[in-house]
Amino acid sequence: MPGIDECLLEVMRLPGARGASVVDWTSGLALGTIGESPNGDHEATAAETAEVARMTAEQPAFARLAADSGAQHPGQPPSTPVEDVIVTTHDGYHMLRFVETAFDSSVFLHLWLDRSEGNLALARMRLGELAERLVLA
Repeated sequence: MPGIDECLLEVMRLPGARGASVVDWTSGLALGTIGESPNGDHEATAAETAEVARMTAEQPAFARLAADSGAQHPGQPPSTPVEDVIVTTHDGYHMLRFVETAFDSSVFLHLWLDRSEGNLALARMRLGELAERLVLA
């Protein structure tokens, strides 16, 4: 099971990967980064993508039906029903993949993918696999 650094190295092996990070969406802090950042600053990118993740995860429109949500432990925030968010730009894709964790599930993987060289379907499948195996210590 890969940790953050190993996970990011695997993400960068995807065709067209330009940069990636593991971000805590409640604080906006990057837990790990690799490659390029779209605006040249990994910390600013982490804060900006965390805002998108937070807005998406907290919207009632994406909430699970009550029967599907399962029982929550008192005091534990519910995990997000959203698996991933994909934002397309004229030259790339930004994929935010939420990671289920044992603590509060407030972490996501951010992949910045070159549109002409990347394969969005492959990246989505691979990020899902990595998110399931990621170990956060």
